Amino acid sequence: MTIYPAIDLHEGQVVRLRQGRLEESTVYSRSPAEQAQRWEELGAQFLHVVDLDGAFAGEPRNLDAVAKICARCSVPVQVGGGIRSLGTIHRYLSLGVRRVILGTAAVCDEEFLRGALERFGPEQIMCSIDAREGVVAVRGWAEATELSAEEAGRRLVEAGVRLVVHTDIARDGVLRGPNVAASAELARKTGLAVIVSGGISSLEHVREVCRAKDAGIEGMIIGRALYEGAVSLSEALAIAAEHDCSE
Repeated sequence: MTIYPAIDLHEGQVVRLRQGRLEESTVYSRSPAEQAQRWEELGAQFLHVVDLDGAFAGEPRNLDAVAKICARCSVPVQVGGGIRSLGTIHRYLSLGVRRVILGTAAVCDEEFLRGALERFGPEQIMCSIDAREGVVAVRGWAEATELSAEEAGRRLVEAGVRLVVHTDIARDGVLRGPNVAASAELARKTGLAVIVSGGISSLEHVREVCRAKDAGIEGMIIGRALYEGAVSLSEALAIAAEHDCSE
């Protein structure tokens, strides 16, 4: 069970949004690389980075910040947000990014997704399924599709995807607790390995996600709760390790 501290980038700063709204952002650090290093020093084994500006623009907007994170940290990094071309994928991987996350492009352009998987492989290409009331949203969560999360997941599996981030948009950045049931159902019905995202705000939530490991849950992303002190990263990591050792 992997704990992924979230580093969301907006105009070169680390922020957290409320339900994906840029107008409801809180700045937590003006140095993403320093923040990433701090999470690594506290024990993080993987970092989750999102270019929020890129998600809305459809192309990277915080490449320099990502490059500095990769240069400063030794732990692997996964990056998402506005990645809609093979060139962008190659550029991120050349910076030292371990995994690239496709969201809008994966849902809206199957040909591109298959081409990315063929060129870079499922170890470096993962996807995100972002849903509001079970319906997938794209382009920075600004547009709803007609796809259910499960249907989107099945399409990704058919294309060759193995790992996805599943976000319940309604719970993102509001500390209401994760929608573990929906993430576990997505994993069971599609066979995808799923990373839970959105709403984790206590160590009990961390335990709840850990208990769903057998359902296909691979890890969890924690953002606002870490920055505001509601969850200690070291304690969350200890819970995850304890759960893994008990199996």
